[in-house]
Amino acid sequence: MALTKVNRGGLNTGISDSSDATFLTVDSSEQAVIKSEGGAVTTSVQQGLLKSWAYFIATMGSVADSFNISSVADEGTGDSGMNLSNAMSSVNYVGQGTVQTTQFQNTAGNVRIVGFYSKTTTKMNFRSDYIVNDQYAGGYEGSMYHNVSSSGDLA
Repeated sequence: MALTKVNRGGLNTGISDSSDATFLTVDSSEQAVIKSEGGAVTTSVQQGLLKSWAYFIATMGSVADSFNISSVADEGTGDSGMNLSNAMSSVNYVGQGTVQTTQFQNTAGNVRIVGFYSKTTTKMNFRSDYIVNDQYAGGYEGSMYHNVSSSGDLA
């Protein structure tokens, strides 16, 4: 099945009315493929999407906004867990994270880091820490906000 441009008055696809371009196809395995911006290559829509994400206040364990997240847990200072609503197909997915904080241990050279220390197909555990002037500051930090996501294949 292919989805092609819609003539005037239809969808705004960015494809001129004089073209017969196909911009989205779905193969027999129901995988959607879309052309790149330049049209030279294609990419899988399913593979290119985030499978989960969350923005939450770590110290409260409350989720401000999320997708495919059933709950988060404050598991100690700087230690958090995120439970997925729908499982990943294996533990070989990618977890990404950043922190936002209002807690500053020093006035210059502070860097916050997020390290994932445990992943299952249904949960990611990570810790936030800080580096001051290129030196490990020791201990975990209860950063205020976490931004966490995962990429890979759902089960």
